Amino acid sequence: MSSNRQWPVPADEQSTVGKLGESGLLARILPRLRGAQALLGPGDDAAMIGAPDGRFVFSVDTLVQDQDFRLTWASGYSSSGYDVGWKSAAQNLSDINAMGAVATAAVISLTLPHETPVGWVEDLADGFSAAVRELGAMRCAIAGGDLGRGREISITAAVTGDLAGAAPLLRSGARPGDVVAVCGILGAGAAGLALLESSRGPGGWNEQEARLVGLQARPRPPLAAGPAAAAAGATAMMDLSDGLGRDGARLAAASGVVLALESAALAPDALALEPVAGGLGVEALTWVLGGGEDHGLLATFGRDVELPSGFRQIGDVVAGTAGGCTIDGAPLGAFLGYDHFGG
Repeated sequence: MSSNRQWPVPADEQSTVGKLGESGLLARILPRLRGAQALLGPGDDAAMIGAPDGRFVFSVDTLVQDQDFRLTWASGYSSSGYDVGWKSAAQNLSDINAMGAVATAAVISLTLPHETPVGWVEDLADGFSAAVRELGAMRCAIAGGDLGRGREISITAAVTGDLAGAAPLLRSGARPGDVVAVCGILGAGAAGLALLESSRGPGGWNEQEARLVGLQARPRPPLAAGPAAAAAGATAMMDLSDGLGRDGARLAAASGVVLALESAALAPDALALEPVAGGLGVEALTWVLGGGEDHGLLATFGRDVELPSGFRQIGDVVAGTAGGCTIDGAPLGAFLGYDHFGG
């Protein structure tokens, strides 16, 4: 298990990537990137992976310092390399999961400032590898990547996945009369983010608050649920990365329908977050509807389908050419979720 070193690292580990150099850094981190066996892994100009049914699905995502994470938050919490590596793996594995596929390989590109401590980067490699193992992506090889120098830390991971002969689950398949269901938690990522950005430091967090911060730093997408939803006959599905309201609107627009959500079905999620929300002066439902980075699944199923384990109904698909979501018949309004280029 990683030491979970935070920035800055202890004085005896102050060697930086600039002092070590590219070859030396690779020698330190490549042995830590452990996953399934690739047909050809790190060491050549390109990796080689299999495509068992002649196709693979592909996704890429980036985390950038001070945009997607902070080395030190307003609360005083310091993001460890382990946190950032885990989160990079989790968000990419979740995208593969949302297509109903199983991850088969990942490649990683790191941009690092000259002064980045080597120990922090080693922990990043450990965190990425641990997420692959602990989240259940046992077929995912970590096949290689790239190193570069820049003004801030960024990590980009690209992941491939195997559909095992099945059709991919798209956002565009929802039909009027289907039920809307989710798998995973709602609002925990947003609650954790609010705590990280609050003035109250980690020493003042209670057990629930610490758990929510942990879920923000190290999301836990339900990787078994994507293929299970595909096998059960889901009509549409997507990863919940930017919030139920925004992502639901995307699925609705792609399908040319409206997702009619029910507050009663979401009440347990809001109720669970109420103690933390009340302490921060926030309405818990805003986290449930508008908070991102939970990386659960939003899916639609035919009304006669038995929902797979972990899924629960939160509304219905109704006809409507404008797309979008409603809550108890009213437009979602302010619950828009996260936008990378929003104000």
